[in-house]
Amino acid sequence: MSSAAEPTRDCPLCPRLAAFRAANREAFPEFFNAPAPIFGGSDARLLIVGLAPGLKGANATGRPFTGDYAGVLLYETLLDFGFARGVYAARPDDGLRLIDARIVNAVRCAPPQNKPTPQEARTCRSFLAAALAETTRLTAIVTLGRVAHENALRAAGARPASAPFAHGAEAKIDVCGRLATVLSSYHCSRYNTNTGVLTREMFRAVFARARTVVDAA
Repeated sequence: MSSAAEPTRDCPLCPRLAAFRAANREAFPEFFNAPAPIFGGSDARLLIVGLAPGLKGANATGRPFTGDYAGVLLYETLLDFGFARGVYAARPDDGLRLIDARIVNAVRCAPPQNKPTPQEARTCRSFLAAALAETTRLTAIVTLGRVAHENALRAAGARPASAPFAHGAEAKIDVCGRLATVLSSYHCSRYNTNTGVLTREMFRAVFARARTVVDAA
């Protein structure tokens, strides 16, 4: 089913990302190599916003945070807090299901060096805004990293200065006439976890709070 929240498979809006996608289709023809679709239903009360698909993660598998290191910690945490059911096996056909949660990236196509430009984030923001609008029971948003955080706020029509990014920070914003609690976290990347910027306990604390917010709604 088409949705304003989903780019077309050959989305041409960001020339650099479209060129990178075309090169990856040549280099890795077995990969998904298209804008990573949203994972989870629009009736979810929790929305998780990531940055962009990893080349050999969501760009390869077609499911957010699937196939790369960041997904191991994210899905383990979602399973532990009841936001997912099944077994995460780093494959889109592993049968894992999200429960009252959905995941979207601020930038939907894999960027070179995992670094989208500010213009690419602005261009892709209409899809994120549509994802926020169609998630009609939205109660909590977990943003993974500063770029995802600021783009989620802008997509909702809020100023980043109204809810500054900091790990564990919490703020309420208006999303299409509904109040939602924004919880920010450092990104669950291998770099952040290996260097101790983000520990498992720090990450779990954000989702423990998300569980509380969702259950209280």
